[in-house]
Amino acid sequence: MILHQSIEDFNASLSAQGQQLAAHLEQILSNKKIEVPMLPDVASRVLALSNDPDSDAAQLANLIQGDQALAGHVMQIANSAAYTPNSSLVSLQQAIARLGMSLITEISIAASLNAKLFKAPGFEGRISEIWFHALCTAMWGKEVARVSKQNVEASFLCGLLHSIGRPVILQELSEYACEHDISISQDEALLLEQYFHIKFGEVIVQKWGMPIIVLESVQYYEDYNDAPKNKEEAMVIHGAAMLAKVMDVEDADARLDEILSDEVFANLNLYDDEIEKLKQQAEKVKASVEAMRA
Repeated sequence: MILHQSIEDFNASLSAQGQQLAAHLEQILSNKKIEVPMLPDVASRVLALSNDPDSDAAQLANLIQGDQALAGHVMQIANSAAYTPNSSLVSLQQAIARLGMSLITEISIAASLNAKLFKAPGFEGRISEIWFHALCTAMWGKEVARVSKQNVEASFLCGLLHSIGRPVILQELSEYACEHDISISQDEALLLEQYFHIKFGEVIVQKWGMPIIVLESVQYYEDYNDAPKNKEEAMVIHGAAMLAKVMDVEDADARLDEILSDEVFANLNLYDDEIEKLKQQAEKVKASVEAMRA
């Protein structure tokens, strides 16, 4: 697996320009000089509010209403067919009362943290793909956590941020290539993204002050057995990321069956009826993701 290659072996698979870019990524990692996008203020405050046991619906509504663009987006998603088929919600307070603080918090965070947060000319399409996969992983993460009796709310955030290093790498590659007048192919950028994204993601979630459960999901979702404190959550995100890969593919049902036979779901102690219940959530997940992308 590319993730476990030494940097020397990895470099041998790259062009001269790819090696130059790999060296640059290695250097900014070692010097801790990664240009981390600012966590949008409203997202930071919504997260803080969600972790405050004394917070209430009125506080959440007032916070979201402080950003009119976000408030409009949240209401649009809340009134989508995935959440409110009759589109009857007219206020944030009503949306929170109907859908709950947890769901409105998730919608707000996803609307604040989106593909537009990253500027990487030449890689816009890839960043949109990454963000779509992150949303799918977040939604599947909730469903996997629910059937395996893990933390549903935390799994949304862990899934949303599990690959956050990827767009930041593409942003860095785009800037460096422009400054040094070199070009990089999409294929080689993908190799660099895959090799470095976990290390970059670790730095980002630490700088954003995310909880340890999120940090370990980023660090260990591909190697969940190595997670020191949150192995089960890393397993949830590993399974969710696998399920996210079959969204919008032609043979989705067959692929879903194949993925659900993976050992990670057995390790989560899911029985046949729970696996079946998980499979039945595919349309719900798809509808929720489409609503979030609106």
